Amino acid sequence: MMLSLTLVAVLLLPGCSFSGLNGNGSGLAEGGTSRGEPNGEETVIHFMHLWPEGSANAQFTVVKNIIADYESLHPDVRIETEVLGNDQYKEKIKVLASSNELPDVGMTWSDGYIQNFAEGNLFAPLDDVIEADLKDAFIPGVKESYAADGKTYGMPLELNISYVFYNKEIFKRYNLEVPQTFEELKNVVKTLADNGVIPATVGNKDGWPGSLWFMYLTDRIGGPTILNEVIDGKVSFNDPAIVQAAAEVQNLVDMNAFEKGSSGLSNDDAKEYFVSERAAMFLTATWELPNYTMSPGVSQEFKDKIGYFKFPLYHGGKGTSIDSYVGGPGVGLFVAENSKVKEQAKAFAAFLVKEWGEKAVAEAGVIPATKVDTEGIDLPPMYVKILDDLNKASNVTTYFDTQATATVSELHRNLITALFDKQVTPEEFAKQTASAIAKEAK
Repeated sequence: MMLSLTLVAVLLLPGCSFSGLNGNGSGLAEGGTSRGEPNGEETVIHFMHLWPEGSANAQFTVVKNIIADYESLHPDVRIETEVLGNDQYKEKIKVLASSNELPDVGMTWSDGYIQNFAEGNLFAPLDDVIEADLKDAFIPGVKESYAADGKTYGMPLELNISYVFYNKEIFKRYNLEVPQTFEELKNVVKTLADNGVIPATVGNKDGWPGSLWFMYLTDRIGGPTILNEVIDGKVSFNDPAIVQAAAEVQNLVDMNAFEKGSSGLSNDDAKEYFVSERAAMFLTATWELPNYTMSPGVSQEFKDKIGYFKFPLYHGGKGTSIDSYVGGPGVGLFVAENSKVKEQAKAFAAFLVKEWGEKAVAEAGVIPATKVDTEGIDLPPMYVKILDDLNKASNVTTYFDTQATATVSELHRNLITALFDKQVTPEEFAKQTASAIAKEAK
């Protein structure tokens, strides 16, 4: 894969827990202990990830096999794994961080997310193991998203960009074409809604799935750099293009573009609407690609029905390239600073990253953050096409909630849910966010 992208950030996902914790605190505290420990002659490494067997079978299987390989090569090491779904991980990691009870190895996101853990001295710097085992392994620009104050605190596993996946059979049933403009997309929405079909599914309980719609509309209306410029303090979140993007989100809500009660549903709930063919479209990222190409847990009949398209352009908008994407690095691995088996945990994490690259491509259809020679690997057509898209990408705007500080990110997700529920106006949505960004900048 020859990729020349400037990427920063990562989407917000969730994952696992350990017992024996008290309270539900969400702050980051120094001190405390981690879970890893030597156990007689056996070293136990606690590993926490967010790919459950039921909803992410391909990734789960790849990780399971890598762990088995590592334990076979290191008979004195046992990897104790705990797994939760995406949305649960985010909340649980806050609890574990507040008590400094992080697993020895876990999953993290980049930029603003990782900054807080670095400042709290919760994640261990990984430059030594990267230099020794993974030098020049990563796609340019990806690893840098996991750095803070000149040190690298995470090793990325994935590269994600977001698309509208759609059910080709439903589109054919109602003589619908793939929309190239936002007006055409609204016509698709109207036709489907008029015929009793849910046009698009979104699980907006945690905010970030709905933010994909907002971010793409902001890109298409305000241009591909506008959200990055907000983060850099060059543009206010009160910018008219951002307010207009928020208004268009509510226009879609008014058109019944989404399932009823979407703000009470998780992303996994929304996914089920698409998989069960009750919804025609699903705006999500390429972490779902395995389910539409290679996952043994999904029927070939369903896979054959799924296509994708790039988010349509907006007439009169400053975003003139349909090859401008919302995306960024996916999840990466961290090692807890206070792990009692820190060096062994680093070695295991580096092994997982190295093995993940080619196995993720060949066995799970996941786009990895490491360079992989795909020649000779039999890949599904959709996967090949998306790799080609990446080579032609004009821009990748990092997910806003991972670029922002933790406080602004949490507010943004809450406000996105309120925006979809029409509990705030587009102007209030922008004003509250702008105020929080200004406060953080002081």
